[in-house]
Amino acid sequence: MKLSIGIIFCSLVLGVSSQRWLTFLKEAGQGKVHRIGDMWRAYSDMKEANYKNSDKYFHAWGNYDAVQRGPGGVWAAEVIKENVQRLTGDHKEDSLSGHATNKWGQSGKDPNHFQPAGLPEKY
Repeated sequence: MKLSIGIIFCSLVLGVSSQRWLTFLKEAGQGKVHRIGDMWRAYSDMKEANYKNSDKYFHAWGNYDAVQRGPGGVWAAEVIKENVQRLTGDHKEDSLSGHATNKWGQSGKDPNHFQPAGLPEKY
């Protein structure tokens, strides 16, 4: 239901230009695929680094990478984040903290802001 409402809303915002609509749908589809890949890479790096207090850093990077794919990538990032939080049952305080981190990365701000001291340069 949310998807159909989102599509209708986006069509109203984007106007009747079919080229814009098709571009948005393409970005959204690519955004979902890449968002999953970006977040998986960030998660894998976080597990590999096994570094204390680095989760916000890797979440910010995953979101930053995903939204570089355009407005469709931003939309996909939001939809996936909401569904993951619903499925995992994040606690409210964790969810709010994660939301701020995700928004930081999605806004295009430097994810290195969350880099913990001593994290290897590889990351």
